[in-house]
Amino acid sequence: MEGEFRTDFVRSPTALKHHPALVLNADYRPLSYYPLSLWPWQEAVKAAWLDRVDIVAEYDTVVRSPSTQIKIPSVVVLKDYVKPQKRVAFTRFNLFLRDEFRCQYCGAKGDLTFDHVVPRASGGVTSWQNVVAACSPCNLRKGSKALHLTGMGLRKPPRQPGAEELRNTGRKFPPNHLHESWMDFLYWDAELEA
Repeated sequence: MEGEFRTDFVRSPTALKHHPALVLNADYRPLSYYPLSLWPWQEAVKAAWLDRVDIVAEYDTVVRSPSTQIKIPSVVVLKDYVKPQKRVAFTRFNLFLRDEFRCQYCGAKGDLTFDHVVPRASGGVTSWQNVVAACSPCNLRKGSKALHLTGMGLRKPPRQPGAEELRNTGRKFPPNHLHESWMDFLYWDAELEA
């Protein structure tokens, strides 16, 4: 037994790793749709204990301390309203989200990079109005040539998106897992079928 460390007595709470809480603003809308505003269950329990959130839905799983037992929250609502940002940061993620994770030359999904429509070598700047999502083959094909010399076209002209526009675009890309208790809060303003 020398040199060995026994781990069979250590409990691994793996089941509790998979209980994220959907975080809603005080107006009952998610703080963000993509990425979806989620907290680990520990943060949700802590926020509830500190009276910073109201719990509106729970999992069937409970956590215990020596003196308390609480069901793990699945949906929490902030007690104080957090004002959404109006300015959209110019990031790779937001650029891909604006372009709906598609190459703006051929429409392909998947392995994306970004491309300067007016190449930097020709005086193009790195801005919302000059950068688009592009797949590697299209990016290589275009290279540092002007767009009109390549025979390629853009699916839509690049422009700076608004914060609300990006939030609405993000709703088209739900995460891999949506708990049933979240559905009423994620799609409460979706158009109903007749």
